[in-house]
Amino acid sequence: MAHTAMSPASGAFADPQPAGDRRDQWLAAYRAVRAETERRASFLSAEDQIVQSMPDASPTKWHRAHVTWFFETFLVREYDQSYVLFDERFPFLFNSYYVAAGPRHARPQRGLITRPNKDEVTRYRAHVDAAVEKLIGTVRDEDAPRFFEVLEIGLNHEQQHQELLLTDILHAFAQNPTYPAYDADWQMPRGATGPREVDGFVDVPAGIHPIGHDSTTFCYDNELPRHDTLIPKMRIARHLVTNAQWLAFIEADGYRNPSLWLSDGWAAVQAEGWEAPGHWREVDGTWQIVGLSGLKPVDAAAPVLHVSYYEADAFARFAGKCLPSEQEWEVAARAGLFADAFGLAWQWTRSAYLSYPGYRAAEGALGEYNGKFMSGQMVLRGSSLATPQGHERLSYRNFFPPAARWQFSGLRLAEFP
Repeated sequence: MAHTAMSPASGAFADPQPAGDRRDQWLAAYRAVRAETERRASFLSAEDQIVQSMPDASPTKWHRAHVTWFFETFLVREYDQSYVLFDERFPFLFNSYYVAAGPRHARPQRGLITRPNKDEVTRYRAHVDAAVEKLIGTVRDEDAPRFFEVLEIGLNHEQQHQELLLTDILHAFAQNPTYPAYDADWQMPRGATGPREVDGFVDVPAGIHPIGHDSTTFCYDNELPRHDTLIPKMRIARHLVTNAQWLAFIEADGYRNPSLWLSDGWAAVQAEGWEAPGHWREVDGTWQIVGLSGLKPVDAAAPVLHVSYYEADAFARFAGKCLPSEQEWEVAARAGLFADAFGLAWQWTRSAYLSYPGYRAAEGALGEYNGKFMSGQMVLRGSSLATPQGHERLSYRNFFPPAARWQFSGLRLAEFP
C-alpha cells in the first residue's frame, strides 16, 4: 500500500494530558499492533522473509525492521537521550524514503540484505519495543501530547506495512511455479461471494457535499482540509465488479481491443502481455488465481482483484459505464449506499491523486509522504481483505500508479443519465 503522512493535529487518543489509564490504553494498542505484524510474518520461513519479487515490493524482514526503525527514529531517539542504537547500520538499511532522516539503501536492492537475518530483526524489534514501552509510562506530561501523536502515527504506519507484507509476499509466491500458500486455511472474507443484483445501481445524492475527514479522530494529512464539492446527478453500483463479469470481458477479447484502452494502458497491455488480472493463471483451459491459500479456481461470484487502473478504466468503457470520482465514492459511502464498501478490495476511482484545496503537508520528515507523490498516481477508496481491522475510514485516500496491480485492487462502476 502507498504510504501517506498523518495529520499533525488529530488522533484516536488525542488527549492533551493523558491520565495513567490512558497510557495503559496506549500500551495495549502498541502491543496489539506490534503483535499483529509478527502474527502475519509467522506463516513465513526465513527464506520467505528475504525475497523481493520486484522493485515495488519489499521483503517481509525489511517491513518488520523498517516499522521498528520508524519508532526508533521518530519516537525513541527524540524522547530518550540515553537510548543506545541497537545497530548503527540499521538506519541506513531500513529507512525508506525519508530524505530528511538521512541516507538509505536503494529500494530495488532490499532483497539483497540477507543479513541481518530474521532472528536479528526479531531482537531489534524487542530492543525498540522495550524502549517504547518504557517511554509510554515515563514520558513527561509536557512532552506527552506530541509523544502520543507520533506514537499513533507509528501505529498507523505499521498497519500500512501489515497490508503491504501480505500483498508483497503474495506477489512473490505468484512468481513461484509451485504457487505456495501463505496460509492453506485462509478464506475470503464473509460476504465476498453470494447473490448480486443484476443492475444494482443507486442514485447518489446530487448537490454540494462536504468531502474529507470530519472529526478529531486520526487521519492522514491528505484527507484534509474538509471542503465542499459539487456532486452531479449520477448513479453508482452497490456491489463491486465480480470475476464473472471480468470473465465476460476476457471472453469478449477485452484485452485485445485497443479502442477500450487509454493510450498508456494499451501500451502496458502490449508490453506486459496482460490477458487477465494479476495472479490469474490459465490451467488446462480454465482460469485459476494465486491467492493467500495457494492456487485455486477463480470464484465467479467473488469481486475481481489485482487489476490496474488501466484495466478498471477499460472494463468500465466495455460495460458502457465509468469509474466514480473519489468524491462521488465518498458521498455514496457516507450515505450508506454500498453493500461492500470495506474489507474486500481497494476500489479504483477516476480521480488523479492531487491535493485538496488549502492542503498543507505536515512539517519535517513525517510530512514527506504525501505532497511529493501527488503526481502520476490515481486514488483508490475503501479497504481490502488485507487491511488490518480498524484501519479504514470513509475519507481514506489510497494511491498507486495506474499500472499497479499487485495490490488487492478492484472496482465498482458508475453511470450518468
